[in-house]
Formats: sequence, C-alpha cells, structure tokens
Amino acid sequence: MEPRAFRKAVEADIREHDLIAPEGEVTVLVSGGADSTCLWHVLHELGYDVFALHVDHGLRGLESDEDADFCREVLGAEVVDGRGGRGVARDAALEGAAASPARPGPTEDELREIRYSFATDKLRATGHTLSDQVETVLYRIVASGAAGLIEWARADGVVRPLLNRWRDETEAYCRAAGLDFRRDSSNRDTKRGLIREEIIPLLLRLHPGAEGNLLRLASRKTAPPELVQLLESAEGSTRLGLSGGRSIVREYDRVWLERSPVVLEGEVRWGAWRIASERKGLKVRGWRPGDRLEGRTKKIQDVFVDAKIPRSEREAWPLVVSGDEVVAVPGIVEAEGVLVERVTD
Repeated sequence: MEPRAFRKAVEADIREHDLIAPEGEVTVLVSGGADSTCLWHVLHELGYDVFALHVDHGLRGLESDEDADFCREVLGAEVVDGRGGRGVARDAALEGAAASPARPGPTEDELREIRYSFATDKLRATGHTLSDQVETVLYRIVASGAAGLIEWARADGVVRPLLNRWRDETEAYCRAAGLDFRRDSSNRDTKRGLIREEIIPLLLRLHPGAEGNLLRLASRKTAPPELVQLLESAEGSTRLGLSGGRSIVREYDRVWLERSPVVLEGEVRWGAWRIASERKGLKVRGWRPGDRLEGRTKKIQDVFVDAKIPRSEREAWPLVVSGDEVVAVPGIVEAEGVLVERVTD
C-alpha cells in the first residue's frame, strides 16, 4: 500500500461525488477502528479542516473506555456520551453503587441512530468501505429482498469518502502510515459481524468473485434501458411507447403517462370528454411540448395558461389534431365541424 496513491484515489472520489468542498470543514465520526482512523488521517493529509467525534456507547466496559481514550488522545476527538439511557449504568457499578436491574440493551439500529444524532449541523464523514457495502447488500437481500446500495452521501449531511476502498486497504494504509487502530471485540456478535466472519468467507469459497458480483447485482438497473434513460435524463423532451396504446412522456423534470393518439371517426371518449366529428383526417391525443393552434403561432401551453387550466390537468386534456397542428381544444378552443361534450358519468 502506497499512502500517497491511496489518498489521491480518495480525493478523486470526493471530487467526483462532490462530497466535501476543497479545504472544507468536515467532522469525522471515529470509532478508533482502521476504517475511521484511515479516513481521519487521509482527510488531514489532503488538506481538509478535520474534526473528530467519538460516540461512546459504553457497552464493552474497559474496552469502551480504551477506545474513547484512543480517539481522544491519538485522533484528538471530542468524546460524547452515546449510551442514551439504555442498559446498566456502568460508572455506578464501578464505584460500588447499587446498579439498577439490567434492561434490554439497545439494538444495532438504535445505536446507529444515536451516533448520527450528534453534530447534525456539521458535514459529517464516516469510514464506510466497499466491504461494508457488500455486507449491507447481503443483509438487505435477506431482510427485505431488495439489494440496495449505501449512498455516497446521505440526505442528513453524512458522506462516505472511502466507499470505493476495501477494508483490507484501510488496514494496509494504517500500517503503511504508521497508524495504530483499535479492534472491536463485539463485532462478531452483531448481524454485520455474522455476515463478515461467517457468510462472506463461505461465499468466497463458492466463488472468488462473490463480493464483486454482489455489488454488480445490487447496482444493476432492472428496468428496460430505454425507460432508465428516459427517467435519468432531465434534459429536453422525450417519449416511450408502451403496450396497450400508452406512452410515457417526459418534459424536462416532469413525467406522465399518455394515451396514444386515437383516430377521430364518429365519436371518441377521452377522459371526461366526448368528441365527435365527420371531418376526415382528425385524431385525438394528449398535449405535447411545442403544440400550436392550426394556422396560428400561439402555443397550446399559452392557451392552457389563459384558460387557467391547472398544470396538473394539462397532460390529460384532449386535443383534436390534424397532422401536427391542433384544430380544437375541448372546452377552450372550438373548431367548425368538431362537437365536444363534457360528461360526468
């Protein structure tokens, strides 16, 4: 492991995903383990304004005290009490005071919520790695059937700059940089520990590429490529034809489902409208960006605005067209030979 190359790769990920402003301030949530210790050191070396915060859950007695001391003395971390009023009061027991009866300890989810409840006004960073990503994918598949990925940035201001690095890389970095780090003896007793210590090794025995294949499975888009492309882009306008005479239409950041054009022969029912005409060559369809009235320059969008038609109703409003030109807008613009009636049944 060459520390400089490792830091350069992390910086590239930070810039690509816009995680931290150049030389910006960031609070690293540190446990004392290799991942968070590595992240703390990398961000320091890259020139960020780094603070460290350690949440002490006090669940492992002396070992928890030693983790807190390490984070305070080696990483310069602020140590906060993260016990949340759950479990046995350890300090009182150590002093010989009568301890209250043991209550159920906090769950892993509750502990996570406690950790993320501190420094919420700051940009925070955690040491999640690709190894954590694999463990999360496996757990989500088993627990919910959905193989969702950890995001580079959470909505609450938590970023994960090491999400492209493996756990053995962070440990190698620490060794190469001469950094000590702590090991949590309770990890084996957690759900994540079970996955890490037992399930993943078995999967790797089945196939050496198991971890990478799990990540590819979780990131794979299962929708048709044309639909994925339509939904992911926010530029311009496009449509995608579906079966059953329907189309998905996107105009910039708005998406709606539209009926395909219907030939107006005799009578057509479209939503709340009954439309009839003996005129040849007419069709009924929904509004499309750029539509204009026949023989005029006025856009249909402006027609809707003038008529005070709510934006939410415009996509479902029928238009009577001849070729690409709009002949009539039921209830708003009439046309000779086109009869419209609004129905309530």
